[in-house]
Amino acid sequence: MTGQNGAGSAAPPEKGEADDLATLAKGGRTNFFGFLLRLVARLPFLFIAGRFYGADQLGRFASALIIIEIGGQLATLGLKRGLAKELGQGDRDEAAVIADGLLLSLMFSSLLAGILFLFPDPMFPNGMNSRWDLLLPFALVFLAITEVMLAALAFRYNIAATVRSRAVVEPWVLSIAAGVLLFVPALADGGLAISYLLSVAAAAVTAFIPMLRMYGLPRGWKPHTLRLLKIARENLPLALADAIEWGTRRLDIAILGIFVSPATVGVYYVAVQVASLPQKLKTSFEPILGPVIVRKLNEKDYAAIARQVCQAGFWIIAAQTGVALALGIPGEAVMGLVGPGFVGGTGALAFLLGAEVVAATAVVSEAALIYLARIRNLLVSVMTLALQAAFTVGLIMLARYLGLSEPFQAAAVALGLGLALGFASITKSLMLGRMLGQSINNFRWPLVWAIAPAVVVGYLFTFAPEWIELALGVPAILATYGFVIWKKGFGPEDRVLFKSAGKSGAVPPTEPLPSPARDR
Repeated sequence: MTGQNGAGSAAPPEKGEADDLATLAKGGRTNFFGFLLRLVARLPFLFIAGRFYGADQLGRFASALIIIEIGGQLATLGLKRGLAKELGQGDRDEAAVIADGLLLSLMFSSLLAGILFLFPDPMFPNGMNSRWDLLLPFALVFLAITEVMLAALAFRYNIAATVRSRAVVEPWVLSIAAGVLLFVPALADGGLAISYLLSVAAAAVTAFIPMLRMYGLPRGWKPHTLRLLKIARENLPLALADAIEWGTRRLDIAILGIFVSPATVGVYYVAVQVASLPQKLKTSFEPILGPVIVRKLNEKDYAAIARQVCQAGFWIIAAQTGVALALGIPGEAVMGLVGPGFVGGTGALAFLLGAEVVAATAVVSEAALIYLARIRNLLVSVMTLALQAAFTVGLIMLARYLGLSEPFQAAAVALGLGLALGFASITKSLMLGRMLGQSINNFRWPLVWAIAPAVVVGYLFTFAPEWIELALGVPAILATYGFVIWKKGFGPEDRVLFKSAGKSGAVPPTEPLPSPARDR
């Protein structure tokens, strides 16, 4: 499939590669189902937060989460993706390896949480909603250990656990708790913070139970300082890359908060939350793509790696484009669900949805680069973050110079994010292509053919009442786009994504995972 724009133009895959495609597809299907569940669960929270807590409270809450969630990514010490390498060595009991990872993340996350609790000012540039907000740093601990536990489950291709934890329990606990706490006067001001803490704690418990059942207790395990330091040192580049990648999705909120009111930050946060829904589609393949790539690296089958990256990349782009059209064309109606005051975020929503589509190529390329060139991949991520900061500040200043209102400034911030992610996608795909000696191309012309009629259908529904636009227009956009992409864009290899999974689940690779290649 590498470098091919036409569906089904590549030769049929061999049995081993066909099995890999089936494995990728199975994981993707499961997590896509999780995406739909997360979509359904996220909307009640946005409605409750927007209508009852208001844009000001939501803006302050969003500013605090920037620090918390980036800290949570750092506190995993790269084990979100690096744990597969540790488990794949095969020289130690798997439960003991996981225990090392959990201990490391627990220690580092507790340290970061303690620092933020004692020095909370960076979390609250626009003030706190209540004293309950001071408890938010402790969410960092739950975030970190949950990522490690889900990584352990993903190593054995248990993606359903991620769906339950992240797509069902976490968002529903958040929504329900936020609604219930409105009726508790003593806790109402801290409703957003308390709800978030409860949701991440519930997600951690939901991940812990299947992990314990799958691996059991680490019999005879004892922590060894040198071993822990070795794991931390080897995975530090991944930790930084994860934090930087996460930072690119939060830097816009941080910078925007310097220039505009908390209310505008709150509106932008809602747009980010809606746009982040298709972002989850990219992560659908991450836990599965890594082990599959690793096996081909051991075989030095670089052509197969390129085909798998291109295959998964096209699936992600095709799915994200459909979701972006379905949420973006009726953008005013979508944002209006949260409250009339949030309609001004429609422009930002459109740019954010486009940015998620652009970012897909970088995500799938990085799935291979973390094993081939960790340092160079990290450097590109740092450059992306710096570029985003420059674009964001520059575009905000341009909008202010032109006398544009705060909603337009927010849209400019989203545009800056899209430009930076475009740089990352192009750079990382070219880097991976050179290392593999293959072309990395996730684009196919049928995407354009599918977009055109979907836009026409969506535009016609904008003349209808908003409830019809949402209830009938969104399904019509998805149906139109899906029909064309299925007929014109999908070949035999792509249709594997929609076939039922086999009775026997895939097993993780038994070969030792390769050490990261030295950057030359």
